[in-house]
Amino acid sequence: MSTTQYASNVGEILVQQHGVPENVANRIVQSFLINFRMCPARPEGGLDEWRMMLWAHALGDQYADIVGNIYQQWLALRWHYLSLQPEVKQLLVRLRERFLLAIITNGPSNAQWEKIHNLNITPYFDHIVVSGDLPWEKPDHRIFLEACETLGVRPIDCLMIGDKLETDILGGHEASLGATVWVPLSSASLENKLLNTNNNCRPDHTIKSVLDLPSVLSKDSEPPAFLKAKHSPMNRMLSRVSMFDMEDTNSNASDGS
Repeated sequence: MSTTQYASNVGEILVQQHGVPENVANRIVQSFLINFRMCPARPEGGLDEWRMMLWAHALGDQYADIVGNIYQQWLALRWHYLSLQPEVKQLLVRLRERFLLAIITNGPSNAQWEKIHNLNITPYFDHIVVSGDLPWEKPDHRIFLEACETLGVRPIDCLMIGDKLETDILGGHEASLGATVWVPLSSASLENKLLNTNNNCRPDHTIKSVLDLPSVLSKDSEPPAFLKAKHSPMNRMLSRVSMFDMEDTNSNASDGS
């Protein structure tokens, strides 16, 4: 579920619990979302303090008395919708039996690590890379190569799974990874989006859900089909690494804020 979708639940709370007119509630939520996406965290302040300020700005003086309540309800919804689904956890456990798994995620260090810890996803991955800890972010190829170097693998032996063509897929190609898999957040205008993107942003595979990933991977001892076809001699070893955008560890993905 996207940030827009679960934030709409906050709009319903504003209407039903606090008597805010629907058009005003929608405007409040949109104001918060715009500012939250532009700056989900700030280095000099705590995350809770910053988000409360964003909600206070969105709610205005008229609804200033419900800032704390709305923030806590929004935060609870956020963690609920971002939490790993049981079937996704099972998939990651199965994949990690055969592959090294890594996450590469863009965003401020404190906000992204808060998400990582609250969602308890570290047990499912061998390495996690947060752009806020480094000089680069996706699609810069160097952040992908950083992950490869830490894991001790070659880029060509890696598969990138992501929901954003302009960062995950482009970055995977720029880093010369073995292949890329796109998991679009929405099927709406999917064909048009692919038609209107440049070749470097075109994924090697497109799947509807991260749960469909096994269909891309070979289940036998032969090299994965995508490596055979694109880059590899027939005797190449099994691909060793799958790199995820953090949002794609869950079909209830957010926008990364």
